[in-house]
Amino acid sequence: MTRLTDYTRYADAHRHYSKQALWALFDGDKDALNIAHECVDRHAGRGIEGDVAIRVAHADGRDEVITFTELSAWSGRVASFLVARGVKPGERVAMMLEPSLAFYAALFGAMKMGAVAVPLFTLFGPEGLRLRMDDCSPALLLLAPEKHELAAAAGTEVVIADERWLAEVAQQPVRAPIASRADDMALYQYTSGTTRELPEAVKHRHRAIVTVAIAALYATGVRPGDRYMCPSSPAWGHGLWHGTLAPLGLGVSIAAYAGKFDAERLLQATADYGITNMSAAATHYRLMKNSGAASRHVYGLKKLTFTGEPIDSATAEWAAHTFGTPVCSIYGTTEVGVIIANYPGADDLPVKPGALGKPVPGVEVAVLDRAGLPCAAGVIGEIMLRRGDGWFPTKDLGHLDEDGYFYHNGRADDVIISAGWTMSAVEIEDTLLKHPDVAECAAIGVPDATRGQVVKAYVVSPRAASDAFVSEIQKFAQERLSRHEYPRQVEFVDELPKTPAGKVNRNALRARLQEQA
Repeated sequence: MTRLTDYTRYADAHRHYSKQALWALFDGDKDALNIAHECVDRHAGRGIEGDVAIRVAHADGRDEVITFTELSAWSGRVASFLVARGVKPGERVAMMLEPSLAFYAALFGAMKMGAVAVPLFTLFGPEGLRLRMDDCSPALLLLAPEKHELAAAAGTEVVIADERWLAEVAQQPVRAPIASRADDMALYQYTSGTTRELPEAVKHRHRAIVTVAIAALYATGVRPGDRYMCPSSPAWGHGLWHGTLAPLGLGVSIAAYAGKFDAERLLQATADYGITNMSAAATHYRLMKNSGAASRHVYGLKKLTFTGEPIDSATAEWAAHTFGTPVCSIYGTTEVGVIIANYPGADDLPVKPGALGKPVPGVEVAVLDRAGLPCAAGVIGEIMLRRGDGWFPTKDLGHLDEDGYFYHNGRADDVIISAGWTMSAVEIEDTLLKHPDVAECAAIGVPDATRGQVVKAYVVSPRAASDAFVSEIQKFAQERLSRHEYPRQVEFVDELPKTPAGKVNRNALRARLQEQA
């Protein structure tokens, strides 16, 4: 039987896609569906990649290999452990663990016994943890041994998930997944970019494993036989859904990164594991480029994707040259999921520099003006998603070209208007990053008595700050953009504020200015 995984071309993706064909990729249906079964149990012993489910590159140089068969058994034992501790279906089980056997066994074990899994970022401090514990009220928190000092902030029962815990779990019987329904709650996921004082989880049901397969097929280009890697933390949407659940749901072997990020370690693992398909944040590619270590390894990459924020053109060119394949965009939001992609692996949809790509099957996307009318090619408006009889705003600006490709023109609040000129923070940053002495940068609009706003650039550079360097940067931007489109203010910083997922946090820069004022 021909399945959606058999098609790689853009035209075939739209010709053969249907909701029924999507469901046919899985064992379950709307009456009986469990993420743990779809991602783990049904693939155990099938001989896929020698039964390897997950490879973990630890920052200290260790490599960890977990098979589908091992993970099926270990997650079943964790399910029994949770039941023995009194956890009931529907209750939350939080886990603050780096990618490891303990993390994946806990993630799938919680869902196996009907609990709601809540993965948490391991760099949260006491207050960050407490706020999320207050929000989800878990029955239990599984805590990494190196984070034991946070136990007092949890406000709930805490289990230190160390070797002794694994030894205890090993004595438990292997429990099969409960007969959960597609509409039963499965996961809480906290977003990385929220500016809310009180965090709120995005809640996912078991049917989300079917929906996210759209992103796997068309945004990351996952196909049987791939060796796939995503270095993003599985506490965030990219690392959890696109890096872990979606590829495992299709039976594809994955690789993850654990511990403090090191670009050279990622490059080494990419080569050592024979990775053929990688999806990473734009920041990951930039750090790999800046490390200067890429030439030390030989790679087998065939498909590359990025997400999180726009990738600057210099980094995109470096990635294509280094890995031998263009890096493709994935565009979406936490609220709507992936809606535009560049279909990696499709030979009938060439990658255009700077383009987001085209809509994934099953969605309608448009660029609309303030009156709600479609914008002509080249005209900037807001990227909108059709929902029912109306349009859902993404709060991102964009435009279409004559071939129907979408382009990102920044967040609506990242547009800078100075003396009547409209400028894009993203475009200015992209230009500055082409300067050989600019490692990272961020541009925002700051108040100005004469022009309303002017551009201020925050620059990270190995070169010493000086007035001459500021003038050089300004001239560099003017010569490549226009005489008016350059940063009138430049501040050199040791590092840029970022969200936990690695995106440059321009809101934090604006807040810093307000505090200074």
